[in-house]
Amino acid sequence: MSGRRALFVIDVQNDFTEGGALGVDGGAAVAARITSYLKAAGDRYDVVFASRDWHSADGDNGGHFSSEPDYVDSWPVHCVAGTSGAEYHPALDVNRLDVHILKGMGVPAYSIFEGFTHDGRDFPEVLDSHGVSDIDVVGIATDYCVLASALDAKKSGRNVRVLTDLVAGVHPDSSAAAFDTMRSEGIVVAESTAE
Repeated sequence: MSGRRALFVIDVQNDFTEGGALGVDGGAAVAARITSYLKAAGDRYDVVFASRDWHSADGDNGGHFSSEPDYVDSWPVHCVAGTSGAEYHPALDVNRLDVHILKGMGVPAYSIFEGFTHDGRDFPEVLDSHGVSDIDVVGIATDYCVLASALDAKKSGRNVRVLTDLVAGVHPDSSAAAFDTMRSEGIVVAESTAE
């Protein structure tokens, strides 16, 4: 690895913020804080990747959608491609995002590593092409897609840090458990001001 640094902005979408289909408390505030962070510290990163759930309107997306969701493996309809719910939250400055990744197109997908660019390249290939060795992770939700993305980033052999003041979770208990899991896998869990 060449020592390049990336920021992952995970699923900062309308459906995952207050008022959305699966809105989490603090989601809108996290969107705004990520924008402020990018204004202040964006030059720390060689590339900023942003993921979005981009589910198919037809079918249940491999069991991901359910009319009777269990909120573990199945969920209410959310982030359908082309809908306002799938768009980035307006408080997130999209001009500061370099590479856009779509995931969950017809199948369940939590990690950015399961996604693709708009032209169909898979994310691990794109990440490798940028020579990234160090990754910071922010976004929504701490206990699901942030966790999955951070774990996959660590499994890929990179140094990974999750910025605790720039994430929002579904539930405090599962978010705390997610941070414990991250730490146990060698992921640094710290506030964005910590270097």
